[in-house]
Amino acid sequence: MREVTRKRLLVCCGTAHPELGEEIATGIGIAAGKVEVSRFSNGEIYVRFLESVRGADAFVVQTLAEPVNDSIMELLLMMDALNRASAKRITAVVPYYGYSRQDKKSLSREPISARLVADIIAAAGADRVLSVDLHAGQIQGFFKFPVDHITALPLLAGFIIQKNLSNLVVVSPDAGRVKVAKRLADRLNVTMAILHKRRPNKNEAEVLHIIGEVEGKTAVIIDDMVDTAGTMVEAAGSLKKRGALEIYACATHPILSGSAIERIRQSEIKEMVVTNTLPVPPEKKIDKITVLSIAPLLADTITAVFKDESVSEIVGGDNQL
Repeated sequence: MREVTRKRLLVCCGTAHPELGEEIATGIGIAAGKVEVSRFSNGEIYVRFLESVRGADAFVVQTLAEPVNDSIMELLLMMDALNRASAKRITAVVPYYGYSRQDKKSLSREPISARLVADIIAAAGADRVLSVDLHAGQIQGFFKFPVDHITALPLLAGFIIQKNLSNLVVVSPDAGRVKVAKRLADRLNVTMAILHKRRPNKNEAEVLHIIGEVEGKTAVIIDDMVDTAGTMVEAAGSLKKRGALEIYACATHPILSGSAIERIRQSEIKEMVVTNTLPVPPEKKIDKITVLSIAPLLADTITAVFKDESVSEIVGGDNQL
């Protein structure tokens, strides 16, 4: 007699952002997998799955939140445990891909850290990766297996549309975000502007020129991440000086490190909308910051991957950088 095996979907969450993992599992309609994650007294991480994973199509949800290196190590150990316990396929769901800004050599004797992270994820047993708004498109090519790249653009655009703002202009904070800004401008059916900036230091930005008309308009700045908020705040100040009436900001990944919150609070930005690809602790949820959930989009994407259906259709084809 021939026995037909059924595919089993397993969604398990690391400790970097367990609320997001639980929300994704709930959106899919399943319970999150049972996994124990603890630490030895010297800081080493211990991982053990508390249920059988044999033959499962496993999705490990672990965003690379601060402390980034601990988050990476925990992800690797979870995938290694799944691999050794005979999971059929392992997908690393990494909403925020850490080290993504180091995707090439800008100076001599530098590492290409984004490629190294890709290599160790592959070495730990991943069969594919799912991520949101990668900082650079070439990161997809660092892997020798499929990368499902999705974007929060539909989510951010929907929020701006609901605000019912008039006389809009979408602003790219630098040359690297022009394509994304153009897509947002097309969705909103408005014009766009581009900022020409330079970086005196790693976490500093200086706006040199503004290309496009912003005077008398409501500006919407779009970027993939907000770290120290230097770029966003400097851009908002420059737009205000050029005559913009109100400034809104959109970003997928709210890193919000250092003095970012205080900078945003004192800036010309009226409202900043981000997603929960990274956890935003209560002390950082100031009135100017609105957090949208990326969980429904990730739940739909995981379901599509599990069922071998199209991922690009979920985001309307906007998932290519």
